[in-house]
Amino acid sequence: CRRMGGGFGGKESQGNALAIACAVVASRTGRPAKMRYDRDDDMQITGKRHDFRIEYHVGFDAEGRLLAVDFTHFTRCGWSMDLSLPVADRAMLHADNAYFLPAVRIESHRLRTNMASATAYRGFGGPQGILGIERVMDHIAHDLHLDPLTVRQRNFYAADQATNPYDTAPPAPQASSPPERNTTPYGQQVRDFAVPAMVASLAQSSDYLARRDAIARWNATEPLLKRGIALVPVKFGISFTLTHLNQAGALVHIYQDGSIHLNHGGTEMGQGLFQKVAQVAAGAFDVPLSFVKITATDTAKVPNTSATAASSGSDLNGMAVLAACETLRGRMITCLAGLKDCAPDEVHFEAGRVRAGASEMSFAEAAALTYQARVSLSATGFYKTPDISWDRLKGQGRPFYYFAQGAAVTEVVLDTLTGESRILRADILHDTGASLNPALDIGQIEGGYVQGAGWLTMEELVWDDLGRLRTHAPSTYKIPAVADTPEVFNVTLWNSPNREATVRRSKAVGEPPFVLGISAFLALSDALAAAAPGPYPALDAPATPERLLMTHHRQRSAP
Repeated sequence: CRRMGGGFGGKESQGNALAIACAVVASRTGRPAKMRYDRDDDMQITGKRHDFRIEYHVGFDAEGRLLAVDFTHFTRCGWSMDLSLPVADRAMLHADNAYFLPAVRIESHRLRTNMASATAYRGFGGPQGILGIERVMDHIAHDLHLDPLTVRQRNFYAADQATNPYDTAPPAPQASSPPERNTTPYGQQVRDFAVPAMVASLAQSSDYLARRDAIARWNATEPLLKRGIALVPVKFGISFTLTHLNQAGALVHIYQDGSIHLNHGGTEMGQGLFQKVAQVAAGAFDVPLSFVKITATDTAKVPNTSATAASSGSDLNGMAVLAACETLRGRMITCLAGLKDCAPDEVHFEAGRVRAGASEMSFAEAAALTYQARVSLSATGFYKTPDISWDRLKGQGRPFYYFAQGAAVTEVVLDTLTGESRILRADILHDTGASLNPALDIGQIEGGYVQGAGWLTMEELVWDDLGRLRTHAPSTYKIPAVADTPEVFNVTLWNSPNREATVRRSKAVGEPPFVLGISAFLALSDALAAAAPGPYPALDAPATPERLLMTHHRQRSAP
């Protein structure tokens, strides 16, 4: 979209204030009005990601298995509601991440404050909820002197199985029959759960255990520079929690020359949606990608579009385009079978050619014959995500069609004199199902990880007592640059088709990789624990040099 100016949530609702101001001016003056923030005003006025304060009380056994957890989320929303309700809801829905919680209470408070209204941002509350449970896992491991990876593995869901194969510790005594280990706190069954296998694979490919031992030896001899490492999984729900938004439409035309033009309800903001949807259309007829052209998103062509959000752009619009293409393909097959006196199952589309019985022709020739037979070569497609339901008041249902999964190992180094830190290496294994475009997906994973690491290690918002943002320029608000990316950055796709019937059995890849940046934050916490053994280092995000240094000094002065 030429006028969007980027994605990551702000597009969804933050234009409303400008639209109202323009409407007032237009009404009073009788003339068209346009309003554009300059960069400084934009940073002060436009909403940010919701910041959370998360409190927890946890019960666990001697092997690190969770017995009960009580979370309280305090969400700073700003001066208006904006999208705070669904954002805070999604944080609650992701408070389990990849772990079975046998007894859980999650309480959420949405706070009205005197600051710019917080809004949607990549992950939409999910990363905040996941950070809470990952902090719990690290805290348990610290208290029991266990490897955090071991604690995580002992608490994984055991989807489609009665037990967790990675939990080899002696079983805890049960007062009654335990609940199913594949049920979320909101009652959804976790199916096709690959996180345990992915984590085991990543731990091996990244040489996690050997590196952890090497880091321990380094920290024992190095007085100032401390290293840390963390392995963090992600299980991210894919679908709008507002169920009626899980729908999409498409309009596809085939012209006599074999060219395919299409329009759908998704917007292109640099994430590669148009490329993936074009691949779906080309694949439906097995023609070169150059045959396909997508026109700019226009509600005059495809009405009632849902936002291109919730990582669902390819899932929804790809399936709508596929439905339209299959309609057209069926019409062409019926027509050509009649013209060439063969059965419909003898009509095949292969490599830009069409075979109909003993006859063979180009796709363009097949399109021209179909047109000449007065068969429509225009079709609409519609798709709605199946098998989802969500009762928000009861907090029960199946809000997500499936879960995207992944894991990341991050190694960092911390200068205990200055608080400065650096990411040395990141290894990522991410589940994209049967990827529609591996190059695009790897780009999303790399960008999501760096963006997530920046959120938790450097991007600090400072507000004064009057609710004014004081960090609203590049000199005071730091985002990751090229030099902040890991020197060693390995990304691998978990090549396993989606169990659910998504477009070409692929999985969403927009938001889930953002969560993997949590591993950088917890690796810094691991380095702090090595720098000053004692109580658990209660590091708050973002882990700026100042905050790291203050936490280190607090650790050193602890009794």
